[in-house]
Amino acid sequence: MNFFQAIFLGLVQALTEYLPVSSSAHIRIIGDLMLGQDPGAAFTAIIQIGTELAVLLYFRHDIWNILKNWCLCLAGRQGSDWRHRMGAGNKDARLGWYIIIATIPIVVAGLLFQDAIESTLRNLWITAAMLLVFGVILWIVDDRAPQVKTIDDMTTKDSVLYGIGQMLALIPGVSRSGGTITFGRAMGYTREAAVRCAFLMAIPAVFGAGILEAAKAINGGAAADPMFPGWGATIAATVVAFVVGYIVIIGFLKFVSTFSYKAFAIYRIVLAVIVAVLLLTGVLQPLEGAALGGNA
Repeated sequence: MNFFQAIFLGLVQALTEYLPVSSSAHIRIIGDLMLGQDPGAAFTAIIQIGTELAVLLYFRHDIWNILKNWCLCLAGRQGSDWRHRMGAGNKDARLGWYIIIATIPIVVAGLLFQDAIESTLRNLWITAAMLLVFGVILWIVDDRAPQVKTIDDMTTKDSVLYGIGQMLALIPGVSRSGGTITFGRAMGYTREAAVRCAFLMAIPAVFGAGILEAAKAINGGAAADPMFPGWGATIAATVVAFVVGYIVIIGFLKFVSTFSYKAFAIYRIVLAVIVAVLLLTGVLQPLEGAALGGNA
């Protein structure tokens, strides 16, 4: 992977990370077409840090309030009994606990199934199937579910379900935002509330994965990967993901305040069909293989 290819993949990451269309699927598919093989989980995880930094910047006030109130409650500043330490009477502190709870499933699954996530589950047939299945589910759920709940209505049960939706995103094609948004809409959250939950709950998981992969790269793991473009190109791609990602956040939140997710569901279904056709014709290979008809 050269410098300009890395920059382009950073742009793809920014344009697809927050939308319910699966950024990892797009990186996997476009990477195979452009490079002849999977760009790799390490590069993908590191450039995701850029898009999450954009989330931190955009939601900085919300994040500060959550962290401040969570710490105050945990320290017993708003009551020394366990209920107040767990955020009773303080919605920001409770949201902090809910984000932690929602992060547990993806952390546990990521540790237990790390090898499969970085190899078997990156099979493009699985990616195409997930794009199709969750596209249909998103379409049905968003069309039929009520819009009655906001973030303030979240419960421990809801946070667990949100966590399961986020956990499924370890499979390329599901989409972290797509899985979280779909579960949120199924529980009756408004479209905007479901998006905000998806953004906030992704922060610990994505930063954790990105930092872990960066540490592996520093220790020589990524450097040994012939697809790793080097730190200069990777950092540049991460910066592009950050800048463009911030703009996408603004546009996406405005979009969902007016329109449904139907367009994204249709896009997922169409993309799944295109990927299936490219696989059947040999243009794409299920696992690592040369794009445009070659063999790995």
